[in-house]
Amino acid sequence: MNSYKIIFKDMRSINPTSGKTIREYQEHTGPEVEEIIRDVHAAWLNWKETSFEQRTILMKKAAQILRERKEHCARLMTLEMGKLFRESMAEIEKCAWVCDHYADHAAEMLKDEEVATDASRSFITFQPLGPILAVMPWNFPFWQVIRFSAPALMAGNAAVLKHASNVPGCALAIEEVFLEAGFPQHLFRTLMIPSAAVEKVISNPSIVAVTLTGSEAAGSQVASRAGKFLKKTVLELGGSDPFIVLEDADVDAAVKTAVVARMINQGQSCIAAKRFIVVEPMMRQFETGLKSAFESLRMGDPMDPETQVGPMARPDLVDEIEKQVNASVAAGARLVTGGHRVAGAGCYFEPTILADITKGMPVYSQETFGPVVSLITARDEEDAISIANNSEFGLGGCVWTRDLKRGETIARRVETGAMFVNGMTKSDPRLPFGGIKKSGYGRELGTYGIREFVNVKTIWVGE
Repeated sequence: MNSYKIIFKDMRSINPTSGKTIREYQEHTGPEVEEIIRDVHAAWLNWKETSFEQRTILMKKAAQILRERKEHCARLMTLEMGKLFRESMAEIEKCAWVCDHYADHAAEMLKDEEVATDASRSFITFQPLGPILAVMPWNFPFWQVIRFSAPALMAGNAAVLKHASNVPGCALAIEEVFLEAGFPQHLFRTLMIPSAAVEKVISNPSIVAVTLTGSEAAGSQVASRAGKFLKKTVLELGGSDPFIVLEDADVDAAVKTAVVARMINQGQSCIAAKRFIVVEPMMRQFETGLKSAFESLRMGDPMDPETQVGPMARPDLVDEIEKQVNASVAAGARLVTGGHRVAGAGCYFEPTILADITKGMPVYSQETFGPVVSLITARDEEDAISIANNSEFGLGGCVWTRDLKRGETIARRVETGAMFVNGMTKSDPRLPFGGIKKSGYGRELGTYGIREFVNVKTIWVGE
């Protein structure tokens, strides 16, 4: 029996602004998937022998094509998942940046490292592993894929992409970029399959490792399957990032950044600030400023340059955020502003602020993947750190204080994969990115990211 059943509803682009279908896609059958993976493996056997100089030329070309097609790719992204068009444009530019970064630095990052031992020569070399399966989400449909594939391909690996089912157009567009840049025909391939088919792909002997960005549940399933076959995984999962505001903070600057840190991508980001932990003396000022800013945001068509709040990506996501808000209000949260879905076509939810948040409320402990702020009052610095660490997640976070040394000290104590002092959490090709706890493990980006999917091999040479 074919395990890759055709289910058209799982491969359909639906515009979340209007609710209208953009396009339907045919899923790959089981035999087609196996053939694609064989082709990818064959392409890798040649690719792994190429020089960094050759890889650099092609990756630079990919960056060029992304910039040339920036408007086209950005429009596709906005149509498929509702991102503000200007944010989509910035995402494509960031993708080109990461391509350039690894084209420029991969050779240095992966050069042999000499180690003095009792041998005449001993060194560590970094060699590619093979085809890597990437299971990627819809919220940053180009960036999440390119930030994996640029270092993976520069390291000499191949890539098989299983993208989110609501952004198939973006998945195929990325494949086309690498193909037109001159990469081998099957070195990067997209699989049009539902999530239920991923387990079988992981078990394919030609797939040597898996990287996933997504939910905690999806990460657990993928890690379990990969572990059964002794395959390495890198997981970037959910987050409930703390945004700590201390009594000596520049509150106006913190409020201004808080709006962007929470509302980017309509709040649908793993590293969006979600728990706003403010010391008691500053809470009134912070809440007042944030309320004023939120109520001035303009909701509308994400293609309109004047729009500041677009739709969420899918109706079920609106349902989930509405349930979290309603349950928290029922448990005693104070609704400062917003709190409701918007009637009519599209997946819109009002920018929302909830205050007086305490333990037991959904918005205290769960990841809120939408335009909802949770205001939590802390007694002092120690209480703020305690609240920040009282989470199953540990992806990113930030702290606001005029005392930079104090900020650094607090940043070291908060249990996350990254902390920012007087700035919002963001990813950067030059810095490693990833989390701890239930936010996952492993790293992307930076030198640590490109070394996740290589064989760190010791070579010892005697007399």
